[in-house]
Amino acid sequence: MTLKEVIESWEKYCKDADTLDAEASTSKKLLLPALRRVADSSASTSSVSTPSSGSTLSLSNDTPATSTSSLPTETSPPITESPLFVTWNAVSARTGHTSLRGCIGTFEALELDEGLSSYAITSAIHDTRFEPITKRELPSLEVAVTLLTDFEDCDDAMDWELGTHGIRISFTDKGRRYGATYLPDVAPEQGWTKDETLVSLMRKAGWGGQRSKWRDIDLHVVRYQGKKEHLQYPEYKHWSDWVKANESAS
Repeated sequence: MTLKEVIESWEKYCKDADTLDAEASTSKKLLLPALRRVADSSASTSSVSTPSSGSTLSLSNDTPATSTSSLPTETSPPITESPLFVTWNAVSARTGHTSLRGCIGTFEALELDEGLSSYAITSAIHDTRFEPITKRELPSLEVAVTLLTDFEDCDDAMDWELGTHGIRISFTDKGRRYGATYLPDVAPEQGWTKDETLVSLMRKAGWGGQRSKWRDIDLHVVRYQGKKEHLQYPEYKHWSDWVKANESAS
């Protein structure tokens, strides 16, 4: 299915009173605008990346650091391109705790119809930090999509806000160039301070210097914002079964 077909199908699914009890109907109708925001997401700056959330990226020298774009308002026209990251988490049935299973994205503005499906697969099976996701894991999975917006050069390494900004760093030490990024929700989820976030990100990039010396490194930091939506497998499966049932009936 194309993204447009998914959106249309989801809307019909949410309106089908026969498939939903009152509580499920409320939750799905609340989620519908989120799905629309994904389909109508914004264009932003371009770059190249590999794994995130923490994701380590390969930074492009010709990538513009600043963008004034943001997610559309209710009255803005639909925009179908955006930089994005797809994150897979395993959700514990007993505790509800989530653990990262893969996260890869790009700072290049992609057509969402292609970008979402491509990076969903890439992050599931090509994140080298993890074994590829297997079919038996599907029932325990949660997927999240983060669309990246509002790229700005930071005045210094601390010129960003925890819980608001993701950061992308690049620096050179002893002739070697490093680069990495953390999405906006990583530092708050880990309970890190700004200092801890920066040191962790430098380590993620492969820097092996003394922790006490990190402030001696000249960091170039770009901050950005993100819009994140997520869905767990049981809800996806319920919609998927509904789609198949309707196809059989037609």
